[in-house]
Amino acid sequence: MSGELFLAIDVGTGSVRAALIDVAGKILELASREHDQIVPEFGWAEQRPLDWWEGARASVKTVLDRVEGARENISAICVCGQMHGLVLLDAHGALTRDTAPLWNDKRTVDLVRRFEQANEPDSYLPESGNTPTPAWPGFKLQWVRDNDPAAYARSAVAIMPKDYINYRLTGEIAMDTGDASCSFLMNPERLDWSPVMIERMGLDAAKLPPIRNPLDVVGHVTEQAALDTDLRPGTPVLVGGADYPVALLGSGACRPGMGSDSTGTGAIITVIAEKPLLDPEISNVATVEGNWGQFVLLETGGDGMRWARRAFHGNALSYDEIVARAAETPAGCDALLFMPFLTGERLGRHRNARAQFFGLGAGHGMEHLHRSILEGIAFAMTRHIRIMEQASNRPLERVIAAGGGARTELWLKIKASAFNIPILVPREPECGIVGCAAMAATATGRFSRVDQAAERFVSYGAEILPDPGWVEIYSRTQPVFEQLYHHSQALYDDIDALAAATRPKQP
Repeated sequence: MSGELFLAIDVGTGSVRAALIDVAGKILELASREHDQIVPEFGWAEQRPLDWWEGARASVKTVLDRVEGARENISAICVCGQMHGLVLLDAHGALTRDTAPLWNDKRTVDLVRRFEQANEPDSYLPESGNTPTPAWPGFKLQWVRDNDPAAYARSAVAIMPKDYINYRLTGEIAMDTGDASCSFLMNPERLDWSPVMIERMGLDAAKLPPIRNPLDVVGHVTEQAALDTDLRPGTPVLVGGADYPVALLGSGACRPGMGSDSTGTGAIITVIAEKPLLDPEISNVATVEGNWGQFVLLETGGDGMRWARRAFHGNALSYDEIVARAAETPAGCDALLFMPFLTGERLGRHRNARAQFFGLGAGHGMEHLHRSILEGIAFAMTRHIRIMEQASNRPLERVIAAGGGARTELWLKIKASAFNIPILVPREPECGIVGCAAMAATATGRFSRVDQAAERFVSYGAEILPDPGWVEIYSRTQPVFEQLYHHSQALYDDIDALAAATRPKQP
């Protein structure tokens, strides 16, 4: 095969994937290698960085074998990876801990709670751009300092999963602005490490790597890495990016006025803006093209349907059957509302929020319950969209849908009508891979701006327009949802106390 190619590597939670992409943004070959998630204690989640590297090696070799001449024609390599996974290396590049705590690891809950009790939001939001949460690597680094002091002392640098792959490829170390922005240690205005946050958290600034632009070349494939992967020595490797902002780019959500709905187990709603929104209920991530993604993660997204399938039907119905039942009910579910907080909220004052059906009457049936779950998640997302729109003083023009939820047309129509914003669905679901290709194409000079590359590479298969009748119903329902949201919060602590008092005592 002749012609310039790009190599993308995506270090995910379930697997490492490698893909060869041509200069038009078309994925020619893709291969993956799964890896395990380790749960040594309740609430912990770890993986072995060496497994990521083995997965990268195997996947890269596979795609190179499938495309003749690919090795000589790769002009750049771009890696993206799962965020928040803390990898510690010593001065010689060896791991000081065999495993890395992941984005969903909750071992730092007590550290986060103590930080919140000792610090007001006004004192840390301008310096970190975010609200404390167990996901942030800054708290994970504190945990290692306190619970594995030998590993902390031996550590020369703390990096993220994709940075480890870059290091194995090039021998060089850097972190992109996206991963750094969600560390709780980067100043969002200067795009550099915050001495204030580092000191406040009692960490060693010398253990933090340089922060670089995702499109910079971090290094070149070494002779050893070439032997390990069959890549050509000297091939340029970009700094790359955190998987979420790279996927935003690869979905086409890359300029202010655009939004993203990524619904899987949870649901992430993101608004692209020129600046971060310093609000205790909002998270912020630096995007590849130089904007900010203001986002909220709802712990219950597709998991709401999963819960209903199990709780109501003993897993006997398929998801398609549940959606078909929901479609039998008119918009608004005859004034039945669902508060979608089955596992609480990630941010805000009441992380112990509970789910509830409100307005249930004798005339409601199972189909109403199913649709109210879909609508309740849409209302929760709308609530945050309006907060972010108001802060930026700019309404969203369109929302781009990704994840498993993008395959459910009824739910997309509910969301589009609740948001009163059209929703687009990319033809290519591998948004992270496409984002890496857009970055590589820009870094090699084919485009002057990475958002231009994304616009060229991304096309859409469907546009879901708001239903005018549903928009009217949902616009009248949304204020009721907001009132219920606020009034319910006064009860959550009491419900926790009641649950503790009535829980059977362990022998």
